[in-house]
Order: sequence, then structure tokens, then C-alpha cells
Amino acid sequence: MTRAIELHDVSKSYTRGTRVVDGLSLDIAPGEFLVLLGPSGCGKSTVLRMIAGLEDIDEGELLLDGEYANHWQPSERGMAMVFQNFALYPNMTGRDNIGFPLRIEDPGADPAPRVGATARMLGIEDLLDRFPSQLSGGERQRVAMGRAIARHPSAFLMDEPLSNLDAKLRNHLRAEISRLTRELGVTTVYVTHDQAEAMSLGDRVAVLRGGVLQQVGTPRQVYALPRNVFTAAFIGTPRINLLRGLVRAPLDGAMTISLGKQALRLPEPLCLDHQLLRVQQGREVIVGLRSEAVRIARHSSARAGEAAITGLVEHVEFQGHEILVHFDTGSRPAVVPDLEAPRPAARPARRRRREGPTVLDRLRERAGSRRAGPVVVLEHPGDTGPEPAPPEGRLPGDLVVRTTPDLRLHHGMQVPLLVDLAHLFVFDQQGDRICPSPDRLPDLDE
Repeated sequence: MTRAIELHDVSKSYTRGTRVVDGLSLDIAPGEFLVLLGPSGCGKSTVLRMIAGLEDIDEGELLLDGEYANHWQPSERGMAMVFQNFALYPNMTGRDNIGFPLRIEDPGADPAPRVGATARMLGIEDLLDRFPSQLSGGERQRVAMGRAIARHPSAFLMDEPLSNLDAKLRNHLRAEISRLTRELGVTTVYVTHDQAEAMSLGDRVAVLRGGVLQQVGTPRQVYALPRNVFTAAFIGTPRINLLRGLVRAPLDGAMTISLGKQALRLPEPLCLDHQLLRVQQGREVIVGLRSEAVRIARHSSARAGEAAITGLVEHVEFQGHEILVHFDTGSRPAVVPDLEAPRPAARPARRRRREGPTVLDRLRERAGSRRAGPVVVLEHPGDTGPEPAPPEGRLPGDLVVRTTPDLRLHHGMQVPLLVDLAHLFVFDQQGDRICPSPDRLPDLDE
């Protein structure tokens, strides 16, 4: 039997009142494969441990098949967990490790048939009589998965099970996990910080930052329609191009988004999403362009809905089947300083005249925590100070374009570029998406 899992406004705090999970609500359907994705320290594993019963829930409700389960013991939940560090008993063989939970559940039953069936499913029959010290990392993880599968649980909880393995083995086991969970039809909650794993495995992906749910949807939805800058930048390889822009919407001329030395001219008649940008007149925004939204082509070959700019080649990455070209277009990248950080730096506490926070203080704290702090840092458009130094380790250029390997490009070459404005993202200064409109989601099946 598989299980439905519901989390309603679940929160968890540790020392000094720091919320590691803040008001999380998720509905996981029976048999669904849901991936919790986010940077290290964002609360993914804590959510998983609360579902398993290994951590108490401070606020909110956990429902299992519609029943209130906050205080159920782990053994009452019928779930199996696969840990990052394998967690095998070193003094037991693979056979005993897989059969141990079966002997605990039913001491009088013979675990051998279920152990054998699980081993055949995973292809580890020849590993059953070896100890963990005699197994490779991939073999240990298969045994750990076998221990979970043999129990016939109502849900699998996987906490970064592939992070300690090399890239080739990770890809192989990723395909195995996908096949097994679909064959078994068991609800699976999978934690990872690797967006490639999330996109390839999950029926849906839930993106977390600072303990706050940023977006949940199918892999295609969170890639094609990111709700904010954090989701847009965290999902996708190479990372989305984020440029600082200024909306110009004169009454007697074409609307443009200035990128510094160049501008994107929006095609007329304006579509609904671009019409809504008029309210941003004179405001600085963040322009998001995926690497596939820009192509290298002569301006004379522009199609309807494409804007022409030029770029200076700064760096070329050869990837075999494609190349990634880094251009300098005279634009200023939007800085996302804490993109990989679990949460923004804590603000110093203000001294209070009376003990305990006021109602207004609690509301302010709640509103700030639900956003998980600022995502982007933009100076005022009128700033005249020196340009901030680029983040350490950032590759040169401000625009990365994916193209075919047959193009011969070299450093310093001036190249014509065409931007597909149908794939243009615009975010406000807080990082929330304003184009395409958050209220009007395009049909991704078209």
C-alpha cells in the first residue's frame, strides 16, 4: 500500500529560535515521486526527518492518508529511509543488513524469500555474503536500497543517497532508482541539492530556500516558468543570464528594456505580458535569458519577436556536442550574492523596552522570513559609485549562449545576436517574476 503525505504550515526551529523550516505546505499524492531541491542548509533533510518521525514538528500538521500523524512513532508510519552515508551495520553481511528490519517486524518469519527477491530486483545476489567493508560505494548503496525495498514500505524517504558516489555511478543508480520506484509504485520523497537529479527523477520538484518553499511544480514548469530569480538561477545548466535592465515606455515610441550600452526593443503590437511592463516605466528590473533564448545569426535574418544586439566574445567553452560562448554585451549582471547560501545573514536583534516581541514585531519577522530574505542586490538606477567587483570565480562576460560546435569563434570577435523575446523573463527588484505575468501562465503543452 502506498501513502498520501500532507504537510500543512509545518515549521521547525532549533537553537536561538532560528527557523530552519518556515510554514511549509505540501501535498504528495499516493505513488508520486517528489523531489525536495535546494542549496545545503535550506531545510530539505529536516522536512524529510519530520515526515519520518525522527524530528518533532514545532508548528503545523502532518497528515498520512488523511490522519493526523504528528505524534506517531517512526515505526508506526510504515516508511523506509535511505541515508546519504549508507548506514549499514558493519558487522553484518549484505544478506543480514537487508533482512534485519524484517526480523524486527516479524521475529517468527523467515526473511530469506523477501531478501532473495529484493536482491534479484537490484542485481546484488553475489553481494549478499559480503560485509560492507568488502563493498564499493555503489554496492553499499544498493544494499542500503535493498534494506528499504524489502520492507515493502508505504513510502520511501531518500536523503541525498547518491551524493557520495562518482558521476558515472550516480547516473547509473539514478536510472535504477527511477525504474524501481515506478515499478513498485510507492510514494517517494527524495532530497537533493543537484538540480540534474531533481529534473530527471521527480514527477514534481519543490524548491526550498532558507526553509521557505519557493515553488513546486513539474520539472518542466519550474524550468520554463520560474516564480522568482532564485528558482530561475538555481535550475538550469548553464545558469540563466540575469542582467540589470531599465524599462523605457514612451507614449509616442516603442517600448524598450535598456541593458546599459544596448537595448531590447519589444515587438509591436505588444503582447499582454509586455503591455503590463508599462507600469515599470523608469524602474530597474532584472532581465532573465536562458542560454537557448539567444542565437548567433545576422540581424537581417531576425524572425518576428526577435531583438537584435551584438556581443564581444570573451570566452568559449567546448562541451563536445555544443559550445557555450561567453559574450560581453555591455550589460551589468544582477548580483545574487547568497544564491548558494542557505539563508541570508541574520540581522542583529534590536533592544526592546519590554520583554518579548510585540505583535508588530512578530508580523514583520513573519513577513520577512516567508520571503527568506532578499535574493538579489541592485543599486539605485541613479547610483554613480564604482561598479561592484564581480563575484569571485565568475567567468568573463555577461551573457552565455549555447550553440553548435561547428561555429569557429575566438576571443575578441564581434558577433551579431538575436534574442527571442517570447522567452524573456523580467523580475522586479525583489526578485519576483513580473513577465510572463504570474497570474497568466502559458500552456506548456502547446
